[in-house]
Amino acid sequence: MSSSAVTAGFSLRQAFEAEQARRESERRARDEAERRQQQEDLARAEELYDALVADPAFLHAHKLTVDWRRYSVHLESSDFRIRAYFEAGQATVTVGDKRHVAVSSSPAPLKSEEVGSVADALAVVARFLADEIQ
Repeated sequence: MSSSAVTAGFSLRQAFEAEQARRESERRARDEAERRQQQEDLARAEELYDALVADPAFLHAHKLTVDWRRYSVHLESSDFRIRAYFEAGQATVTVGDKRHVAVSSSPAPLKSEEVGSVADALAVVARFLADEIQ
């Protein structure tokens, strides 16, 4: 088949408009996938928050507070902060020492671990907490 037969009936305008439509469709698909991922990350942070605040007596006994800010959950005492941050289907759990914070209001992470589920994030938070409360 000759190239003139391939392009007969298909103009530059039609090719351009088809390319623009393809790009717009891909952009919408990326935006929708990102929105779904953000909703999932938000739900996972909320699930971890709910698990951490489920026993107020335990929190009070160990002088702990729990805070939830969009994709991150913080478990804090006067000496340390354990933070779980959910992004792209993963959680990064860090612990920082607040006893030696000089100029920054945020403690530098001492330990960090990445996990793939809320249950795993809860287990790491519990492990870091056990390390801090000895």
